[in-house]
Amino acid sequence: MRIHSSNHPWLLLAILVVLLCFPGALSSKDEEKATSKNTKKEVTYDGTSLIINGKRELLYSGSIHYPRSTPDMWPKIIKRAKQGGLNTIQTYVFWNFHELEQGKFNFSGRADLVKFIKLIEKNGMYVTLRLGPFIQAEWTHGGLPYWLREIPGIFFRTDNKPFKEHTERYVRVILDMMKEEKLFAPQGGPIILGQIENEYSAVQRAYKNDGSNYIKWASKLVHSMNLGIPWVMCKQNDAPDPMINACNGRHCGDTFPGPNREHKPSLWTENWTTQFRVYGDPPVQRSVEDIAFSVARFFSKNGSHVNYYMVDKNTYHGGTNFGRTSAHYVTTRYYDDAPLDEYGLEKEPKYGHLKHLHNALNLCKKALLWGQSRTEKPGKDTEIRYYEQPGTKVCAAFLANNNTESAEIIKFRGKDYVIPPRSISILPDCKTVVYSTGEIVSHHTARNFMKSKKANKKFDFKVFTETVPQELKGDSYVPVELYGLAKDESDYGWYTTNFKIDDSDLKKKGGKPTVRVASLGHALHAWLNGEYLGNGHGSHDEKSFVFQKPIALKEGDNHLTMLGVLTGFPDSGSYLEHRFTGPRSVSISGLSSGPMDLTEKSKWGNKVGMEGEKLDIHTEKGLKKVKWEKFSGKAPGLTWYQTYFDAPESLSPAAIRMNGMGKGLIWVNGEGVGRYWMSFLSPLGKSTQIEYHIPRSFLKPKKNLLVIFEEEPNVNPELIDFVIVNRDTVCSYIGEDYTPSVRHWARKNDNVQAITDDVQLTANLKCSGTKKISAVEFASFGNPTGSCGNFTRGSCHAPVTKQVVEKYCLGKAECVIPINKSTFQEDKKDSCPKVVKTLAVQVKCGRPKKN
Repeated sequence: MRIHSSNHPWLLLAILVVLLCFPGALSSKDEEKATSKNTKKEVTYDGTSLIINGKRELLYSGSIHYPRSTPDMWPKIIKRAKQGGLNTIQTYVFWNFHELEQGKFNFSGRADLVKFIKLIEKNGMYVTLRLGPFIQAEWTHGGLPYWLREIPGIFFRTDNKPFKEHTERYVRVILDMMKEEKLFAPQGGPIILGQIENEYSAVQRAYKNDGSNYIKWASKLVHSMNLGIPWVMCKQNDAPDPMINACNGRHCGDTFPGPNREHKPSLWTENWTTQFRVYGDPPVQRSVEDIAFSVARFFSKNGSHVNYYMVDKNTYHGGTNFGRTSAHYVTTRYYDDAPLDEYGLEKEPKYGHLKHLHNALNLCKKALLWGQSRTEKPGKDTEIRYYEQPGTKVCAAFLANNNTESAEIIKFRGKDYVIPPRSISILPDCKTVVYSTGEIVSHHTARNFMKSKKANKKFDFKVFTETVPQELKGDSYVPVELYGLAKDESDYGWYTTNFKIDDSDLKKKGGKPTVRVASLGHALHAWLNGEYLGNGHGSHDEKSFVFQKPIALKEGDNHLTMLGVLTGFPDSGSYLEHRFTGPRSVSISGLSSGPMDLTEKSKWGNKVGMEGEKLDIHTEKGLKKVKWEKFSGKAPGLTWYQTYFDAPESLSPAAIRMNGMGKGLIWVNGEGVGRYWMSFLSPLGKSTQIEYHIPRSFLKPKKNLLVIFEEEPNVNPELIDFVIVNRDTVCSYIGEDYTPSVRHWARKNDNVQAITDDVQLTANLKCSGTKKISAVEFASFGNPTGSCGNFTRGSCHAPVTKQVVEKYCLGKAECVIPINKSTFQEDKKDSCPKVVKTLAVQVKCGRPKKN
């Protein structure tokens, strides 16, 4: 029906009132007020970004995995993530952590997913929920429960009826629980985005059409539940509509082909901030300058969401693989080089430099979300990307220099800008540089492990040694596959066999007979007639290995015993349910009659686990079930060690250093600290991980029970010690030509304005908590070199530097040092005027001593 305005002025007035009340018609300020009052949030998307309650958003997210820290750590970690400029937390859901036994779900303690999400909500942050069913995550079996392997006819992650049935049941349990707790955004909760499956394209071709059908089925499953949030599939360029395909990687600004439909936004679900560690690895790091460059580039190319993950993956907080939860060969410490380290402490400058990046991007928010993009290429290695909103002053520019060796000058709108090597400068008003990805003005920290005075009193170790079996029951004619034998109930599986040797077999000249065991992984110990032969192991990259040793046989019956050792289940690849490990062939060479193949010519007996595991002797109650003896200074392998210790002083994080030990498992007060492997050395000749995190919630003030199961003989537990962890070494390393901190700037209306009276370059040093700067350990204004904890003075140095820094900083919790020549020059003399100066400072933080 057509309505004439002259006849119905009252109707036009009513329509105008409705339009003014509609969120899309509000000014940005009014829109924010309306949004804050409305707890229920509609979540949609367009080709620019996610749209939450009618507002486009830039999302800065970090991965925090709830099982990898303890509930008492969650509030502080989440709070620090928010203070670091994040507005979203991403987490996987760990199926095998919740349903270890089929049909029995656990959502208590570290598995309390609802509590974790509500804490995020309490901090005013959003949540991305990554359901799996497969998550990889360097988590054992990629998050899939072991019992799935034993379902008849099952094939994982494909168009397979048993797998889909169990996956759907699990998915519905989790999503129904979230819905019941009103945790989805349309219900007023924090969950704005979901993910089903994980990097499926890496295995999809192995399943051919069944792989494509499975992806379509998974998409239909979550969308059929009508939860009111968008869903993503990462590294899945053929994600079926309305699923959003997202990028994982280090440089998605260059590697991501983009959304597979124009109406979908560019989302980055995993920005790998570092490399996860496996035993035998040397230290690896990814520079924060590279991370910041990659994020700035992604947002300059229409990106609107980044999540910092752990590499092959990258988290914002790494955490700890407690107990036996790590995937094969992965260390107990997880993504320790993330912005928040294993202990939840801020790793600087990674934490601060990314926080400054988020601040700079927020100054560009209106231009990025509403502006029109343009690109210029002024030189071979330079690029300008800028966004303008026609008819307004809204403009933001990203000036990029891809030259890794030298700075480049970029002329933009009549002004020359010097862009440092391999960096992007951000101009939120297309005029003022407020941030450079290549110039770090946030402070640095070095982590310290301080030996505890309270916990390291003389330990009174007692020991219990496992009996090595010589003949176990069993009728297998080949060694049983180790995953299937252990069933994720233990890391250990026993194998025994007997064989006869004739006197004539021992008469061959030219050396002793040799036993040869070919194993598919992960490690192995062997005994012959009760005598320990030694051990062997594979690695993360080459799981298979051969154990080979000369042996002393005897005429008649001989008994061979092997202990197969797991370091976790695999977490990647196709046909995961058909992955095998453990000893596969056993033979003896050097006999007069020729090689003897024991693999299929002898019956094999089997047993799972250690006697101590079955009796729970890592607990106070279980201790009494075996006879312990005083440690005499030497013990064979497969020995349990127990002692008591008092909790380390202070409230700082605590850890145990496993010096003197070989390989095994650690418990404190019955809680699984994790696997350790000191004897697997990196190419640098050092253990990959020495310190093992003991959460404060595991500890009592006094008489804490420490139990260690050690696989190897002749270790020295008396070298073990307990340490307190801090980042009380605080540094700064800033060039005098750097861009002042972005904290000086704010956007008011459509203008970027200074919010401080004097925009100048400064070094800011800050102690954590209630600590204050107690000493200046290094200070040089000139051309110093090195890094935090290891600075060296150069040929150019201002002699008064330390005196100046002490004046500004000693006795303060936080200090600000102006960086300019006048601050550090005596009598205005510059002994090296041609040198572009750098200020390097290292201070020590501590609590004031009580009188």
